[in-house]
Amino acid sequence: MGTLAVKTDERVEAVYFTRDSIVVDLMDGRTISAPLAWYPKLLKANLKQKSQWELCGGGYGIHWPDIDEDLSTEGLLRGAPAPKTSKKTIQLSPAKKKSRKRSKVS
Repeated sequence: MGTLAVKTDERVEAVYFTRDSIVVDLMDGRTISAPLAWYPKLLKANLKQKSQWELCGGGYGIHWPDIDEDLSTEGLLRGAPAPKTSKKTIQLSPAKKKSRKRSKVS
């Protein structure tokens, strides 16, 4: 029995944007679309910043240098939104803070 194996090529061919989505065309003819709301840096970027993308990771990734954003075709195909960043500040308790002593130099 023979099987018909479809050859896939998940490298990026083109990237463009609609009002609410990022759209990525792959070399094998597939198109991936994801909501821009999943990628806050891209959502906030202006048209010029969005248009200045470059391939990375051997063609399996997209990098936007102006906004320091990276997406992979693997993540897009999985439907993975950007990880949420935490803005929590870690504060040491007074007992754990070390006091600095200055030594006199004569």
